[in-house]
Amino acid sequence: MVVFSRSPIHSVLYLILTFFCLTGHYILLNAQFLAVVNIIVYAGAIMVLFLFVIMFLNMKEDERDLVPNVTKIAASIVCGTIFIILFGAYRKSQAGTYDPGTYNSQTGMVESLGQVLFRDYLLPFELASVLFLIAMVGAVMLGKRELGERHF
Repeated sequence: MVVFSRSPIHSVLYLILTFFCLTGHYILLNAQFLAVVNIIVYAGAIMVLFLFVIMFLNMKEDERDLVPNVTKIAASIVCGTIFIILFGAYRKSQAGTYDPGTYNSQTGMVESLGQVLFRDYLLPFELASVLFLIAMVGAVMLGKRELGERHF
């Protein structure tokens, strides 16, 4: 329904529903941290941002129908290529088997995830936090109004 919905607002709402279903899968896979992060970050913050942008753009029906045929053909070619790549990857993949002897019930828990994150991946984690800080400062600087600038 996300793809086939006519209204962009409805598409975003269906995407939020999809994120809630994905969160249910995370809970079933014993990954509580990923479930909570998925709800807070994606279904909460990112989807509110998407809704804001869609409502801000206020796309008219007549403007959406003026997509050139070249764009439609290019989109069909890209979709077909992605489908072929994903189908090939699916055929080559092997499903893992469940071995109760080596199963670790603490795999998706917050404590084990924190140990891996802050022990093995500390440098990429810190670099990502610095990148987000730079992006926030840049967004504030771009949004700051200068003296004498017109307000729309």
